[in-house]
Amino acid sequence: MSGKPIVYHIPVCPFSQRLEILLALKGQEDAVDFRVVDITKPRDPDLLRKTRGATILPVLETPAGQILNDSLVILTFLDESVPGGLQRRADPLEHAIEAMLIAREGPFVSAGYRFVMNQDPAARQDHLDGLLGLYRDLNDFLLHHSEDGLFLFESFGLAEVVFTPIFMRFWFLDYFEDFELPDEPEYRRVAAWKDACMRHPLAQQVSREEILKLYYDYAMGAGNGALPEGRRISSFTFNPPWQERPWPPAAKYRHRASDSDLGLLRA
Repeated sequence: MSGKPIVYHIPVCPFSQRLEILLALKGQEDAVDFRVVDITKPRDPDLLRKTRGATILPVLETPAGQILNDSLVILTFLDESVPGGLQRRADPLEHAIEAMLIAREGPFVSAGYRFVMNQDPAARQDHLDGLLGLYRDLNDFLLHHSEDGLFLFESFGLAEVVFTPIFMRFWFLDYFEDFELPDEPEYRRVAAWKDACMRHPLAQQVSREEILKLYYDYAMGAGNGALPEGRRISSFTFNPPWQERPWPPAAKYRHRASDSDLGLLRA
């Protein structure tokens, strides 16, 4: 085993991108040995043994063989153990405020993923209303704690590391659900935060095209490498690479693309 931590991950996974952004902010991109897991195939028995049967990713293995899971736990561990300066706030009160914002991440992620995986057009409005309510809550939080500026504090920090990959994955809502934040006062502060996060130069590990091509199966209601009905190849497959595939159809409720439509079959 190498002398540095190993992270088993899916390259396009937002929870893995958090770790990559954190390491980039520290200037320590090579401090972790990232090892890719193909979620379209059964898990390696050796990895399952290490994780005691759990399949959730990412997973970190320390040089001594201890296993850590949950991306926020891993994020904290790397922030505190990798050189380059802490990305969390040093001031106890500011760190508490930061933690309160990060605590809103779970419901926000769940609402967005439920929305994109929804297959019932009649339920779309309920999903839309639920997500907009969470955006308004984020907007209110930011106005209360950070009315001016772009980020929660004066610079891109731990809260931004947590939310930025999620904002990027929600490109699938823009594309497959025609989602757009309303240009209204109760969304403007969070919209500015979101845009600033997504433009940060050290948070560009993935592209919109990559996310939309790989996450197509989520729009069909099948996540984590599962196959939608009538399909034989997952959109998360490594081969053919996403760069060689056509863009998926955006009209998720009217058309279900085949493996051939998605460019998943080689001639």
